[in-house]
Amino acid sequence: MTSLRRFLRATLAVIWKDLAAEMRSREIISSMLVFALLVIFIFNFALELNAQVRSEVTSGVIWVTLAFAGTLGLNRSMAMEKDRGCLDGLLLAPVDRTAIYFGKTLANFLFMLLVAAIVLPLYSLFYNQNLFIPGLWLVILLGSLGYVGTGTLLSSMAVQARTRDILLPILLFPVIIPVLVAAVKASSAYLQAAAFVDIQPWLTLLVVYDVVFLSLAFMVFDFVVEE
Repeated sequence: MTSLRRFLRATLAVIWKDLAAEMRSREIISSMLVFALLVIFIFNFALELNAQVRSEVTSGVIWVTLAFAGTLGLNRSMAMEKDRGCLDGLLLAPVDRTAIYFGKTLANFLFMLLVAAIVLPLYSLFYNQNLFIPGLWLVILLGSLGYVGTGTLLSSMAVQARTRDILLPILLFPVIIPVLVAAVKASSAYLQAAAFVDIQPWLTLLVVYDVVFLSLAFMVFDFVVEE
């Protein structure tokens, strides 16, 4: 029980450190938000489509926006730790290193959700689409968790390379395809008011992916940051 409390305290300390650093610099949120808004604006003016077709492409546009903005945020998050020497300090701290992983993952998860909470209402306004659907937000929660869980692990590997900005997308996108496919399919089904029996397989895939890759990251993170 004592070790669990130490683990939770260390995880919360990492989250608070990232949030406090972001409140001072605003580098991660601002870069993610500007990029996401640019994507929304470009799609808004590029896709001169009727209402039905716009409804059909909505889920794809949402997840393209979140995926690329999330990758930018993951790159900036780990690059800042490396450039400022904070990563070495974290690894030298007398705590379980998996607490560092979960702290970074949850902080990145909060950043991604904040961007989604700002971007989606604007998307709803521009595209005249109702995105305030509880099921859709459940998909965003599950998809974002799987995305940042995998991305945080891979960004910890890529940050050691000089070409980290290019290397992370190359490593991440092939691994994250199941999440993106399931998230797009489930989001589209919710937007089209499909029956839950049609949505359940995609939700199940998201849950299984999250559990498997978070567990895998828990087991290998210590070895990844040793290299």
